[in-house]
Amino acid sequence: MKSKIINISLLLAALAVFIYAFFIYDNKKPIRNLPIFGEKSYESVNGKTDTVYHTIQDFSFTNQDGKIITQKDVEGCVYVTDFFFTTCHSICPIMSTQMERVAEKFNGNPEVKILSHTVDPEIDTVAQLKAYSIKHNADAKQWMFLTGEKKALYEMARTSYLLNADQGNGGPDDFIHTQNFALIDKDKRIRGFYDGTDTTDIRQLLKDIDLLLAEYHYKEGK
Repeated sequence: MKSKIINISLLLAALAVFIYAFFIYDNKKPIRNLPIFGEKSYESVNGKTDTVYHTIQDFSFTNQDGKIITQKDVEGCVYVTDFFFTTCHSICPIMSTQMERVAEKFNGNPEVKILSHTVDPEIDTVAQLKAYSIKHNADAKQWMFLTGEKKALYEMARTSYLLNADQGNGGPDDFIHTQNFALIDKDKRIRGFYDGTDTTDIRQLLKDIDLLLAEYHYKEGK
């Protein structure tokens, strides 16, 4: 009788472990989800309230190969973005070197892109950006150096990526010089800000990209 009770107990314990492993514990679920930045609003549809988050506006710029780059080129991707200029001798070289770490870690991963925008489009022509991209071993399919109209570039920095709080209209006397990077998800939402000159912050960025990818893979059942 005692042996039968022990066998039943062991069977129940094994069943509990099985249920926990397959129905409760999910080792593919990310350990945490990244926050979503920017202003949000609330929309009521059929009695249900949905949160509407700040998203990146549509854009059209030219990369280092002379190709027009739009939102479609980062569709289905998470990406890191920053603003720099090639003739900068202070923070920009550090930022670009740190961005190389992102490019190296996710080299060959089609889900991760980098968009680096110039803040000095008069100097940073396509040819200038091409030379700069070669200097930083950038693959144009992954890491795109972008130029375009100054007003449009500055509007993206301020109102879409929220990387600069200073007022300005992209005119001749307007200038943006920020060391910050932003991490954007597949739904065009901002998921993190990082100091592009700080090694610790970039280490966190690399971890957060992995977390963000895990979040999407979990939702997609991968």
